[in-house]
Amino acid sequence: MPIEQQEGARLILVLGGARSGKSTFAERLAARSGRSVAYIATAIASDADMHDRIARHRAARSTDWITIEEPLHLPTAVQQAAERADVILLDCATIWLSNWLFMGGTLDDEAISALHYDSALAEIAALTRTLATLDAGKTLIVVSNEVGMGIVPAYALGRVYRDVLGLVNQRLASAAERVYWMVAGLGVDIKRLDEQATL
Repeated sequence: MPIEQQEGARLILVLGGARSGKSTFAERLAARSGRSVAYIATAIASDADMHDRIARHRAARSTDWITIEEPLHLPTAVQQAAERADVILLDCATIWLSNWLFMGGTLDDEAISALHYDSALAEIAALTRTLATLDAGKTLIVVSNEVGMGIVPAYALGRVYRDVLGLVNQRLASAAERVYWMVAGLGVDIKRLDEQATL
C-alpha cells in the first residue's frame, strides 16, 4: 500500500542509474536552498575502493555541512539531523539497503525470506512517519539508484535486492513531493509529469 505523506517535512527523491549525477544534483539542491544542511552518509568503508569513494565524497562536501554517518537506522539519523539543520541530504538508500540486508553477518541465498522485504519496508515506513513529526520547514532529500532496468539477476540475492529496492523507491516516491529522474546529469521531475498525465 502506498505511503502518503500528509504533513511535516518535505521529501524529495533523486533517482537514477549509476553515474547519472544523482549525488551532485542532490548536493546542488541542498546548497541552493541557502539553508543549513546535514548530510547523512550510509556508506561503510568495507574495502579500499569504498574508503576512497567516501574520502572523495567528504572532500567534495561543503565544510559548513554537518555530517552524520549512519549505515542502518534512518529514522534516528533523520531525527538527529533535523535538530541541527533545515535541509537533510541522505546519500544513499541503495547502500543503506545493502547494509540492511547484510545486517548481522553474511547473507546467502539460503537465508533469504519475506522478512527481508518486510523489515526493510518497515524501516522506510518508520522514516516517513518520522518526517511527519518534523517541522514543515524541514526538507529531506534522498538519493537512490534505479536497479530494475537491466537483466534479471541470475542469483537469488541479486533478485531480492533488486525487488526490495524497487519497493523502497516506490514507497519513497509515493511520499515525496518531488521525484527527480537523473539522465546524464540532468534532473527531470517525473512526479510532476505523472501528476499531469492524462488519457
